[in-house]
Amino acid sequence: MIAPTSNDLTSRLAVDTKGLSELKQSAKDGSPAALKTAATQFEAMFINMMMKSMRDATPQDGMLDTQESKTFTSMLDQQLSQNLAKRGIGLADVLTRQLSAQNANAQALAIGGDQNMATSAAMPAPREAADLLSTPGALLAPSKVPVAGARNQAPHVRAFQDKLAAPAEAAAQATGIPAKFMLGQAALESGWGKREIKNADGSASHNLFGIKAGPGWTGKVATAVTTEFVNGVAHTRVEKFRAYDSYADSFKDYAKLLSNNPRYEKVLASAKDPTAFARGLQRAGYATDPMYAAKLTRIIQHNLA
Repeated sequence: MIAPTSNDLTSRLAVDTKGLSELKQSAKDGSPAALKTAATQFEAMFINMMMKSMRDATPQDGMLDTQESKTFTSMLDQQLSQNLAKRGIGLADVLTRQLSAQNANAQALAIGGDQNMATSAAMPAPREAADLLSTPGALLAPSKVPVAGARNQAPHVRAFQDKLAAPAEAAAQATGIPAKFMLGQAALESGWGKREIKNADGSASHNLFGIKAGPGWTGKVATAVTTEFVNGVAHTRVEKFRAYDSYADSFKDYAKLLSNNPRYEKVLASAKDPTAFARGLQRAGYATDPMYAAKLTRIIQHNLA
C-alpha cells in the first residue's frame, strides 16, 4: 500500500525541495487546508529570514568562520525555522485569516458582477496561497507589514517625531536620506530623547546621533559614559561627544558627516531602503553594537509613521 502524500513540510528536512513543489501545486486550489499549510510554510521562511538577518548583522571573521561552517549554520537555521513554525509564532494564523477573507471577497465579486465592483475596488487583490511560497519578500515590504501608523503610535514616539520633523526634513534635503531614516537613528541613539547626552551643568547637548568629539572638533563638548563592543564584548567607557546649540545643528552636523566622509558613500547610495541603509551604517563602522542594523531597521519600519 502506498502511503498518502503529505505536504506538511515542517515534518521534513528543510532542504526537501520536492515537498515544497508539491505544496505549491496543491495550494493553488485555495482550500482551507492548503491555505493553512502554505501560511505555516511561509511562517518558516519568515523565521529563517529573521535569523539570516541577525547572522548578517554579527561579525563573521573569526577563526572558525569558514565557508563550510557558514553552510552548515545556514542548514541548521533552516531546519530550526521549520521546527519553530511547526509550534507556531502566530503569523500563520493571521495569514490564513487574511487569505481566507480575500478569497471570499474574490468569490463574491465573481458572483455579484458589476454590483460589487465599487466595494471591491478598495480591497487588495486576492493572493493565492502558492504565491506565498514563491515571493515571501512581497509580504514583508513596508507597505505590507503591519506598522505603527500615525494613529497607533505611542505618545512618546509621536511627540519625538513631531518635535524633530522640521530639522529632519532639512537634513533630508541636504543628504537625500529620508527624514524617517534619520529620525529612527536619532531615536535609537538617544532612546527617543530619554537618554540624550547632557552637558556638565545638566543642560541638553542636543547630540541626537552620538557623534563623538574627535581631534578635529572645535565646538562645545559633553562627556558621557558609553558602551562600546570589542570583538562582540561590551565595554563601558567615558567618551567626549559633540555638543550643539540646537537639534537643528545636530541634524546639520550629522548630514555633513555622512555627506563628506568617504566611508558613508555606500550608505547614501542605499538610502532608499531602510534595511540597506541600516546595514550600510554598521558596515561603515558608525556603531560597534553587532545588533545596531537590526535595531535601527525595526525602529524605522515598525515605529515611525
